[in-house]
Amino acid sequence: MSLFKRHPLNLRAAVIAGGAAGIVSGLVKLGWENVLPPRTEERNATNPPQRLLEQFGIPAKVTHATYTYSGQQLPWVSYVIHFGFSTTFAVLYQIIGEKIPDVKKDAGTWFGLAIWVAFHLGIMPAMGTVPAAEDQPTEEHVSESLGHIVWMVTNDLVGAEVYRRLTRESQRRK
Repeated sequence: MSLFKRHPLNLRAAVIAGGAAGIVSGLVKLGWENVLPPRTEERNATNPPQRLLEQFGIPAKVTHATYTYSGQQLPWVSYVIHFGFSTTFAVLYQIIGEKIPDVKKDAGTWFGLAIWVAFHLGIMPAMGTVPAAEDQPTEEHVSESLGHIVWMVTNDLVGAEVYRRLTRESQRRK
């Protein structure tokens, strides 16, 4: 069996499927973090997306900008980064996974864990965005590792179904 699929990639369908999956999985990940918060309130006062933007010179008045909904102040700039990250990796996962099916092994579980390790244990600590891995609380590791699995499994399920429907429709039109 070849590592690569033999059928052509429908790039438009893959981007749409990944985009849709990224939005849904971004919502799932936000919900996950309400059940198992990865950071203490003190550490979340400036969350990793806000801290990253501040490291790039964006002022706190922008990074901490909020909107009010149902009487609560919500960090819209953090959400832009959150959903940008989610949709970017969902689209990449969908495109790469259509060409290299092994990427989607176990419904994306390993891909999600690899993203967690790369960003939360490697890149962000190296940049000083979050503490070194050994200085992060166990609760953060549990929440983030399991949350990345749930996030990527959601990407896998939603992306695969949307891609299947879009490509089935394009096959019917031919």
